[in-house]
Amino acid sequence: MSPRRGLGIIDLWITLLRRLAMVENSSLPTGVESLLFELARTAGDCAMGYFRQHLDIEDKSHGEHFDPVTQADRDIERRLRQCIHSAFPGHGIVGEEFDDRHTGSAYIWYIDPIDGTRSFMTGSPLWGCLVGLVVNDQCVLGALCQPVLDELFWGGPQGSFLESKGHTERLHSAHTDSLREANLYCTHPDMFDTAESSRKFETLSTNCRLTRYGGDCYNYGLLAAGYIDVVVESSLKPFDIVPLIPILEGAGCVISNWQGESARHGGSIVAAANAQLHAEALACLRD
Repeated sequence: MSPRRGLGIIDLWITLLRRLAMVENSSLPTGVESLLFELARTAGDCAMGYFRQHLDIEDKSHGEHFDPVTQADRDIERRLRQCIHSAFPGHGIVGEEFDDRHTGSAYIWYIDPIDGTRSFMTGSPLWGCLVGLVVNDQCVLGALCQPVLDELFWGGPQGSFLESKGHTERLHSAHTDSLREANLYCTHPDMFDTAESSRKFETLSTNCRLTRYGGDCYNYGLLAAGYIDVVVESSLKPFDIVPLIPILEGAGCVISNWQGESARHGGSIVAAANAQLHAEALACLRD
């Protein structure tokens, strides 16, 4: 993993503002960048109020694969929607728990209030709160808040950063150059819901040095930070992945669906630390 350097708060804001200025074909309203951080921190603070408490669990699956939702999920998304509407009433919102709004807007916020509800409800710290902004169909900004560890990953065209315990560092993905040396992560093998997709994942897994399960969205933060080499998942919704794309790409990662197309719409996703690993992984998944 490449060495990282600390940044002062002034440098941090200068970097962010330069990054926003370089987004083509978009003019970001004043306050958008600060709203991203407010939303991520609000989500994390709210989630911690519910974490490792006794929660009522509702199953949204209606008899299919267990798909839990808690009051924490709904309260967080409700608060974030209120913040967005108050600051930018014309902006669109796509979230997990409530109906989409203003999706014809040039500015659309994506919210996954708790990515990893199964981990959250069982007391595991490996979950996160996701917020992202799409401008004119470009994934411009994204944030992943992991409040148990006091970590905030965020990124965009000028780079990706990790803020933790008062220190901010720039993120760089790993330089691992072959699958046989790569660490592969996936939240759970059950997410591959066809025999063909399971077989393709197994082919990839056998070509990697190590395969581990669990982690949900936090895997992508570790990928951006250079600890994980490849993440492969399936059955993702746009709000599961849109906030993570700027973090990954800003750190040097390559992400797509299994057809090599944009990951923005979710589905089956492959994210790798660099272009070479991504090409090797994609070849396995296309086989």
